[in-house]
Amino acid sequence: MELRDKIIVVTGAAGGIGKALAVRFAAEGAKCVVCADLDGAGAEATAKEIGGVSFQVNVGNEDEIKALIDTTEAEQGPIDLFCSNAGILVAGGVEVPNDDWQKIWDINVMSHVWAARHLVPLMSKRGGGYLLNTASAAGLLNQVGAAPYGVTKHAAVGLAEWLALTYNDQGIKVSVLCPQAVRSAMTAGHEDGVASLNGMLEPEAVAEACVKTINDETFLVLPHPEVLDYMRNKTDNYDKWIGGMRKLNRIYGGAI
Repeated sequence: MELRDKIIVVTGAAGGIGKALAVRFAAEGAKCVVCADLDGAGAEATAKEIGGVSFQVNVGNEDEIKALIDTTEAEQGPIDLFCSNAGILVAGGVEVPNDDWQKIWDINVMSHVWAARHLVPLMSKRGGGYLLNTASAAGLLNQVGAAPYGVTKHAAVGLAEWLALTYNDQGIKVSVLCPQAVRSAMTAGHEDGVASLNGMLEPEAVAEACVKTINDETFLVLPHPEVLDYMRNKTDNYDKWIGGMRKLNRIYGGAI
């Protein structure tokens, strides 16, 4: 898929990966980049920087995602690429309160479900489109010190797989972004955490990897290539891999 002249929506566009994606898509010659975020002022700042359009949205609310899609389709035109990028981190284990589990579930998983629910029928009717869902390397491996994050990112990867195997024949392409640590507000204060073992990437490098994957129409975006080896180790000997993760858990004391 070429990005020139395309209409693109990016959630979580006020900063971090989302902002980098919006800037990169604009540089590729996108017709319109809709910069959406709960931080309306931040989304507006990104949109102003690239000549795009801003939209304040809480992706943890289905009605607001539907409004984002419907308004974009009505005012800008058919959405070619929807980047469901917004996400949050909740640290801790099974003791995390139910309300926090529900919040991270809605934002990290259901936001992808709702975007697909309201956009896939439109894309199918016109013969295709593209979904880029941001998950995490934690969705392929796991996350020391953060059960809600690791669990919801696993679910996000599973959903992306399901969308890809179900809708590809209708012309809808799906990619899932699975980086390790990326410099952003989410990772501030965790620069020396376990997720940064292979280095903390700048958002611009992640955006570059996404553009290449979209151009190639391949499924998995791995800005940290080491993750592929970790996946292979995991499937080759699950118990040995869990032993290695236990060691990391002991070393980092549950810190993410």
